Amino acid sequence: MEITAQMVKELRESTGAGMMDCKKALVEVGGDMNKAVDYLREKGLSKAAKKADRLAAEGLVSVLVNGNTGTIVEINSETDFVAKNDKFINLVATTTEHIQKNGIKTTDELATSSLNGAKFEDYLKGEIAVIGENLVVRRFETISDEVVAGYVHSNGKVAVLISAKAGGCDAGKVGELLKNLCMHAAAMKPSVISYKEFSKDFVEKEYVALKAELEKDNEELKRLGKPLHHIPEYASRVQLTDDVIAKAEAAIKEELKKEGKPEKIWDKILPGKLDRFLADNTLLDQRLTLLGQFYVMDDKKTIAQVLEERSRELGGKIEITGYVRFEVGEGLEKRADDFAAEVAAQIG
Repeated sequence: MEITAQMVKELRESTGAGMMDCKKALVEVGGDMNKAVDYLREKGLSKAAKKADRLAAEGLVSVLVNGNTGTIVEINSETDFVAKNDKFINLVATTTEHIQKNGIKTTDELATSSLNGAKFEDYLKGEIAVIGENLVVRRFETISDEVVAGYVHSNGKVAVLISAKAGGCDAGKVGELLKNLCMHAAAMKPSVISYKEFSKDFVEKEYVALKAELEKDNEELKRLGKPLHHIPEYASRVQLTDDVIAKAEAAIKEELKKEGKPEKIWDKILPGKLDRFLADNTLLDQRLTLLGQFYVMDDKKTIAQVLEERSRELGGKIEITGYVRFEVGEGLEKRADDFAAEVAAQIG
């Protein structure tokens, strides 16, 4: 397959890798763009450029929480100018309320639902005519549990919903904690709640890329005379079986013995050393999972540790059961000059 300059350019834009590295990657994988991205990551050459930085989609996200139910919605417009228009803002609020009130689950169900005596799709077309741009209700989700909290960032581009079982804790105080966790998630962008949502194959593939990334960084750090990254043996709790942890504990004890530390004080040192081992070997969880990330309001503790601590304080057990984060334009990879066509295609 011929590797065109356009293909090389697109791969470079999506990965941040060098031009020649991108060309070589495409040649190696026969022009398959997805495989080329994997190739660059495995070689530690991808700069992991955030696709969201290159997106052209505009619009707003919205959150509505009523009691123990929360709804999150993204509606796209063609320009940011329209996204700031009062009519558009009102459309977003009206649509969010309509979706929650009527328990709507899919965009098809939304299109045929009735709003103010008319089909929603006709209502939307009327708003499009008035506002003067194509608009799309791109996605939405509703979650429920004992406690639900939501957060919309001040720019209206990022929104988060989190639900939890209070487990006998004061619901009001759990709600306050969840609101703070929503703000954390808005900034730190976790993909899922827990490492338990990762497959073994996914973790193993990501570990190869993570190791290559750190080794590549170390080349530059060494050149600059700066401390090097620790290269972990593992990437996630998925890989840390009881046997792995038992071996790590035995290795720590052997290390303490060699250092001449009295055995009677090992139990005071061991927990901290094990925590360090877990932190060093769960970098994937720290990047991608809500519970595995270090809390922005107390960066010495993971979210999981914060939940355990608050549960003890409140005399119960708080369990996160739902998490949704929307960022305007996430996953839409059209350039600005193509976005109108993208929206029009979705409207059909």
